[in-house]
Amino acid sequence: MKVIETKNAPVAIGPYSQAIQVGGMLYTSGQIPMTPDGELIKGDIREQTRQVLKNLGEVLGEAGASYNDVIKTTIYITDMDNFLAVNTVYAEFFNEHKPARSTVAVKTLPKNVDIEIDCIARILHYSY
Repeated sequence: MKVIETKNAPVAIGPYSQAIQVGGMLYTSGQIPMTPDGELIKGDIREQTRQVLKNLGEVLGEAGASYNDVIKTTIYITDMDNFLAVNTVYAEFFNEHKPARSTVAVKTLPKNVDIEIDCIARILHYSY
């Protein structure tokens, strides 16, 4: 088991890691719309979603993976009225490759943000 951490995504805001690699599998923690320097992106759900997916991309990259290696994502949103807008931005990152996905409406998220996304990915070339 290997802890994956990058300075190009926000540090964990609790007692957890950005991601854990087990063999050729990567399990990320949820990313929220926060920049690596700790600034929260508020307002437009599209910009929030874009920041979340950029953060995930940085964590994936640190582990030697990419969006094309993602097997499954889970999206947590506080308002299902944002579903279409989230999908539009999501498709910018997952265009031809479409991983399995769940989208769940939740009451609140950390730091009172509107969206959080985590994923499971494969790592083709890995070593410890």
